[in-house]
Parts: sequence; C-alpha cells; structure tokens
Amino acid sequence: MPRRKKFQKLPNGYGQIRYLGKGRRNPYGVYPPATEEYDNGRKKTPPALCYVSDRMVGLAVLTSYKAGTYKPGDEILIEKEMRGAVASGAKILDNLVSDYNKAVLSVGNEEKPTFAEVYEKYYLDKFGQEYGHPGKRTATENSMSAAFKNCAAIHNSIYADLKADDLQEAIDSVANRLSYSSAELVKALMSQMDRYAIANDICEKGYAQFTRIKIADDDEHGIPFSDPDLEILWKNKEDETVEMILIMCYSGFRISAFKDLEVNLKSLYFRGGVKTAAGKDRIVPIHSAIVPLVRRRIRQYGKLFPISNQKFRSAMYKILADLAIEKHTPHDCRHTFSRLCEKYGVNENDRKRMMGHSFQNDITNGIYGHRTIEELREQIEKIKTDLL
Repeated sequence: MPRRKKFQKLPNGYGQIRYLGKGRRNPYGVYPPATEEYDNGRKKTPPALCYVSDRMVGLAVLTSYKAGTYKPGDEILIEKEMRGAVASGAKILDNLVSDYNKAVLSVGNEEKPTFAEVYEKYYLDKFGQEYGHPGKRTATENSMSAAFKNCAAIHNSIYADLKADDLQEAIDSVANRLSYSSAELVKALMSQMDRYAIANDICEKGYAQFTRIKIADDDEHGIPFSDPDLEILWKNKEDETVEMILIMCYSGFRISAFKDLEVNLKSLYFRGGVKTAAGKDRIVPIHSAIVPLVRRRIRQYGKLFPISNQKFRSAMYKILADLAIEKHTPHDCRHTFSRLCEKYGVNENDRKRMMGHSFQNDITNGIYGHRTIEELREQIEKIKTDLL
C-alpha cells in the first residue's frame, strides 16, 4: 500500500491542514491559525474551518481565509473549480509554500532581533550602559550578566519565536547544572526581558510567566549557629568579622542584600532585600542587641558591608576556625535568625515577613496582614539577648 505523500510544512501563522484518517469522505481538516493558549503556553487547536477531500483544496481554503475572502461553504465552490486540476496544481502550490518559507520568512527573521540582541537593548535601557562596559558594575548587573551567560543555548534564537517550551528547557538546563538560585536568576531575567520586548513591540506576548523551576529551593537547607556558638560570638563581638556575623544572625537578610541595604539609625530599621517579590524592599527592625554594632560600622565605614562577599566569606571561615566553631556559611546566619524566631515565639507570619518569605498558601495574611514597624519590633525583641 503506497504511503501518503509528505508535503511542505505550512508557514507559521498560516493555519493547518490535518489528515484525519481514511474512511472519511472529506479526510482533511482545515484549521485557522491558533490564537488561544493553555496556561502552560501551548497553543489550543481552534475549531476547523471545514473538511475537504484533498490537501490542495484545503490549502486554497487557507489562502482564501488569509486573504479575508473565505466564507463558510466556499470550500464546496473551491473544490468544484479545482476538480480535475488537483494533480497538476499540487506541485505549483507546494512550490508556493516553499518559496513563501524561503523568501518571506527568511527576510522577516533577518529583521527580528535574537535573544542576545534583545538582551543588549534591555541592558542598556535598564542600566544606562552598554553590556560589557569596562566600568564598575552593580551587584544586579553582575547577576543579570551571569544569568544571560547561563542561557547561551538560546542566544541566537529569534526572540519573538521563543515559546514556553524553549525557555523552560533553558531554565531546566541551568537548574540541573548549577543551582536553584542560578535558575531563579535566569527566570527573573527572562521575565524582565519579556516586559521590555512587549513594551517595544519586539514580541506580542511573553512566555517566561509560564515557566517554573522544577528542583527544590536550596534556600531551605542550612545549619544554624547553636546557642553555645552564639555565646562565643558575643564574647568576641569586638572583631569586625564576628560583628557582621552577629548582625546577620539577628536580622535575617541574605549576604547579597547588605551591599544596598538601607540603614535607618533614627527609626532603627533595615529596609531592602533581594531575590523574591516578598523579599525585596522589606522592613526589619534593628534588634536592640545589634544596634551598637550597626552604629559602629556605619560610623567607621559609612555602610554595613565594605568588602566583597568573597573576602567576607574567607574572613568568616578563618575567624570561626580560630574560635573553634564548626564551619558555617553566611547563609547559615539567615537560618540562625529563623531558629531564634522559632525558639523565642516570634509570630510565624511576622517571621515570614521579616525573612521575606511569601504567603502563597495564606491569602489573608499575604494581602491584608500589614504590620507597622513597632508591631514587628515587638516581635523581634522577643529574641532573648542573655548570651551577651
């Protein structure tokens, strides 16, 4: 039994002609271009325009539809007119589709920017400098640059042609090779680029919103300092590295947040944060135990964190070894804050607020649970400081 002939693939946005199987009087379904999508970004198959006996007839129907002249029932007239010319016309129409793909689409793609080209435009718009500039870069610039490099697989792809599956594959690759936080930065970059691209008519819709990170958040893992550890740290608070460790343990911010953290010494609170919507620009009262430490650092350096993250890590590991305390990472300070909140009965929702955790499963607290600085201060001061 001879196989059905394989035809040229129709151009994107032209519609579809599907063979629905033998035994039908009109075995070809003719479908208009898909316009609706499922939540995951995949296109929904629209209802068929009609059903015809031959693919060439279906192509003529789609051509009429694209021209805006098709009316339901026209396929009958089209089929009558084309009867007898099917065999000779098939090659002509196939060549027409091929020429359309080569000429029309290739010219269009040359004018459409790639992911890398859109990134360079986005970078200039966001940071006011060209990507790769020789000057000093902010932490956000470095983060976005790292995220861009980590999705090199789609750098040369036409931005407007990228769909949810393409972006998801890039995010999955980063998550599997590197870490949750690296994948999270890539997803954040894609979301910001989507907003820029839509605003500048580079694409009609962004698909980053339909992606997700499929591995567990490693932010949940860590070993907090024990009470004996904290007692040793408090006894050595004159050491400026220990001083910063204690500030981190009693505030709950990530190390990357301290570079740009706002310190209000009049009203005694921190404002800032990184990573998530819930974590950014949050307010945490300065615990009374660390107020003198914060004041001293601001007085001496004009800011809390005057060195690079890497230099601080090296200094932290050295002082912990000198004090005979088991090695901890800077992120363990954040887990220490969480442990102290739990130990001393800080309200769970306020603990989440101060740590920048979202209220995904608690709509009431997430939307309506606003708290004043003094209400949060009352909670954070529950943490005892008898270790001093």
